[in-house]
Amino acid sequence: MVRQGLRALLEAEADIMVVAEADNGRQAVQMAKQFSPEIVVMDIAMPSLNGLEAARQIAREVPEAKLLALSSYDDDEYVTQVIQAGAKGYLLKQTAATDLIKAVREVEKGKPFFSPSISHRVVDDAQAGMSGGRKHGDLTSRELEVIQLIAEGRPNKQIAAELGISIKTVEKHRQQAMDKLNIHETAGLTRYAISKGIIEGPHPQI
Repeated sequence: MVRQGLRALLEAEADIMVVAEADNGRQAVQMAKQFSPEIVVMDIAMPSLNGLEAARQIAREVPEAKLLALSSYDDDEYVTQVIQAGAKGYLLKQTAATDLIKAVREVEKGKPFFSPSISHRVVDDAQAGMSGGRKHGDLTSRELEVIQLIAEGRPNKQIAAELGISIKTVEKHRQQAMDKLNIHETAGLTRYAISKGIIEGPHPQI
């Protein structure tokens, strides 16, 4: 319903055309490669492949696309990770109805756009630290994908099929991630995934 509402807002503008929409992060990456859109509005809380990792892949595979992140969270860590992933803007869902068109137009011009409640300090700090190395405890992109799918409750066989790898390789990535994070049970991986925004967990409604 949220996606339909955002699409309606965009299509009401004569000079904006929505070329595609995706149900999950993995599909978003595929569609970005297929359609090469000028702007990608990416929800951070996406199933299968979270929006943060999808944004990284789109920035790498379709560098001409400008990324505008959409999220319910406005804390420092989320904003920092999204900017480091290559997003040009960060829009809160709570203000999307009023700010979306302006955000899209600003990002299309190559200008950054951030919801007013997000401090300039966070943005400046994030941009200054973009060369500061890998986040998430040196986890690889594949390990992050495996963590997300585990946290979403997928069995190893399904994870292997979705990622196109063997079950043994899934188990290897899982164990490497747990070793790096010093986590010893699946519940710990799920808690980590929620705390880092890899999947969306319970949060106060606004």
